[in-house]
Amino acid sequence: MKNINIKSALLALALIGTIVSCDTEYKDETPSIAGIAVANPNFSTLEGAAVQGGVVGVLSNSNPNDPSGHYTVFAPTNDAFAKLGLVNAGSLGALQNSFLTNTLLYHVSNGDLPASQIANGGTSTSALTINRRFISRGNDLYINGSKIILTDVKASNGTVHAIDKVMIATGVNIVASAILLKDAKVFKTPELTFLVAAVVKSGLAPTLSDPNANFTIYAPTDAAFKALGFKTVADVTATDASTLRTILLNHAIGGGKFTSEQTSTTAATAGGGTLTYSPFLNGAFTIKSSGITTPANMVIPDIQCSNGVVHIIDEVLLP
Repeated sequence: MKNINIKSALLALALIGTIVSCDTEYKDETPSIAGIAVANPNFSTLEGAAVQGGVVGVLSNSNPNDPSGHYTVFAPTNDAFAKLGLVNAGSLGALQNSFLTNTLLYHVSNGDLPASQIANGGTSTSALTINRRFISRGNDLYINGSKIILTDVKASNGTVHAIDKVMIATGVNIVASAILLKDAKVFKTPELTFLVAAVVKSGLAPTLSDPNANFTIYAPTDAAFKALGFKTVADVTATDASTLRTILLNHAIGGGKFTSEQTSTTAATAGGGTLTYSPFLNGAFTIKSSGITTPANMVIPDIQCSNGVVHIIDEVLLP
């Protein structure tokens, strides 16, 4: 990597210490990918996720699906999980197990992918058969919207790269992804009930479900709609469809982009409006529309859907 900050350097030292201690304990045997997570405190939440998601056995053994017997894992640190409010293994109970398992597999690929083979514009297929893409921004390299902060930690069954944000992919289209959140099939607490109701009432569901489309969607939470005055879902469905359509189109941009790919300061919306972005900081930015005074923050950025990218935000972007 071209630029590794002090925190990343400390993580590297911790990992080196882990590998040395494991070498001593196991008579110079290199630990497995799961062993690295178990032995290193920077990956304690990942360890808990692997246990709950049932993938410890997979990452402890040779890969039967690759001639090398190896995996490559982009491993989220504890800080990465904390950005989702998952501050330790105990808080992983907020997630559905099936979603957790698929999320972990999305960080895994077959074979060894060393840093020397990672380049801007390249892609890598995950164990979910969903491609992730590599993006160069300044001196940093990202996989989707997650910065790669440490590379090439060798394990007995592959390679580990540490990342600063958990990657999320739903495997379904934008509307279906919102419904997964609404129906608590991702996080156990629904977040997008009001948004789904607005999309259905506005008539935009077919457009946002189109497999040939490609959108960036800024998705307001239920709390964002309530702050705007919608007390219940019934208030949303009672609103004129054309009004909802105008509001929702101000949250859609053509072309699905991860936060790491959004380099302009403004973007034109599908409704003809303009969104203004703050400087890119710690993997995210705020978004301002003409109709609001306080910029929207990203609650969960960079959710990959089959027809675009969704960023969950805490304000409704009024035109």
